[in-house]
Amino acid sequence: MRMLSHHFSSKDLLALVMCSSTWLSKVEPLSARYKFKSHYHTQQPEQDRKKRQADEEHKQNTNQGPSIGSPARVQKLIASQSDPLLAKEIFDLASREPDFQHSYATFHTLILKLGRSRQFSLMQSVLSSLKSQHYSISPSLFSHIIQIYGDAGLPDKALKTFYTILEFNMKPLPKHLNLILEILVTHRNFLRPAFDLFRSAHTYGVLANTESYNILMRAFCLNDDLSIAYSLFNQMFKREISPNVESYRILMQGLCRKSQVNTAVDLLEDMLNKGFVPDALSYSTLLNSLCRKKKFKEAYKLLCRMKVKGCNPDIVHYNTVILGFCREGRAADACKILEDMPSNGCLPNLVSYRTLVGGLSDQGMYDEAKNYMVEMMSKGFSPHFSVVHMVVKGFCNLGKIEEACGVAGSILSHGEPLHTDTWEEIVSRILEWDAAEKIGNTLVELIQAEIKPETRIVEAGARLGEYLMNSIKSKSRKG
Repeated sequence: MRMLSHHFSSKDLLALVMCSSTWLSKVEPLSARYKFKSHYHTQQPEQDRKKRQADEEHKQNTNQGPSIGSPARVQKLIASQSDPLLAKEIFDLASREPDFQHSYATFHTLILKLGRSRQFSLMQSVLSSLKSQHYSISPSLFSHIIQIYGDAGLPDKALKTFYTILEFNMKPLPKHLNLILEILVTHRNFLRPAFDLFRSAHTYGVLANTESYNILMRAFCLNDDLSIAYSLFNQMFKREISPNVESYRILMQGLCRKSQVNTAVDLLEDMLNKGFVPDALSYSTLLNSLCRKKKFKEAYKLLCRMKVKGCNPDIVHYNTVILGFCREGRAADACKILEDMPSNGCLPNLVSYRTLVGGLSDQGMYDEAKNYMVEMMSKGFSPHFSVVHMVVKGFCNLGKIEEACGVAGSILSHGEPLHTDTWEEIVSRILEWDAAEKIGNTLVELIQAEIKPETRIVEAGARLGEYLMNSIKSKSRKG
């Protein structure tokens, strides 16, 4: 039937359904007639009269129109339709059948099919029809309707659904409340209606839970209403509702966003004293905020305490602190952190090395940067071309041409390309180098490095060749 719905109009499909039902209705009278003939001589007159009466009643019923089938059959037919309007027509056709009653599953299926196709007026019509029936309504139906309105960007309709649940003589569940709150707070102008619903929900028999508080706390923190979020947090204890790790994290994030990192650290201590184990994201929030506030001693102390408090620091935590130290010109301290990582069960990754090499280069510590660059390549990581250029240029500016060429050679032998600007930096410095006898050897060493065909040096070959020839000619004229 699903395949047929793509090739027939709604009228054709309905006619097909009717025809199939008509054929089924004719099977029984034919068999009945056969049975009547085979036993004609053995039946008593009274039985003959009853049989004729039954045949006449069946004929009258047949003349009134064919049956569309059982409620289960109708439900399957509606569920199989890709066209929601056709599904609604089948529903209406069955509704007009004498003594036919749709199952609750049919209502549920059609309501969701209409809602997900944005046929909201028809969905509400079927929902109103369901209200007059005496079915046991599944709470999941309203969860789906609320989500449908949320996905459609209709927070007002989602809110109205809360009161629709009451019209069905049902008590909304906390999951209905939380789902509506989640939808409302995503729209800034519905934050106040969300708060009003939250405060009045108990009058309808719905008690807010920890998730309800978390939804509103997060929304008010993002709306820069930290005082309201803090009030909600304290209210949880008064109402004997236990906050969870997420509750603390939401408030700590709000405090850090308002640059109140000391208060956030105090909240962490309170959390630990109450027996909670902060999650990784809570620590990331605090470490990042401490580094931005240049509280590096506190950040490193917190990093060291994490493992003791039941949360092993991961690569994100270490990289956050390494980046913080490098940004503030403390690359030497960042080196110590990177060296401590393996002993704490966390190995440096590409970001760790790139951040550290960049930080060392910014501070003019090119020898250290070169050493860590070699180390990272030995572990299979590739330095970013901008960092390589920074190190090469740094050595060149210090007059350490051989060291610069050594870095370039290491990169090339590792199979990595050199940026055009890096090549030009090296070539220009070599041509300016007084030790002319070393020029040839240095260039040969670079050229003989194992360079892959797809590296950028191939793309830049013509440009570099022209640059080199022009520079040599210019130097010859001056001589």
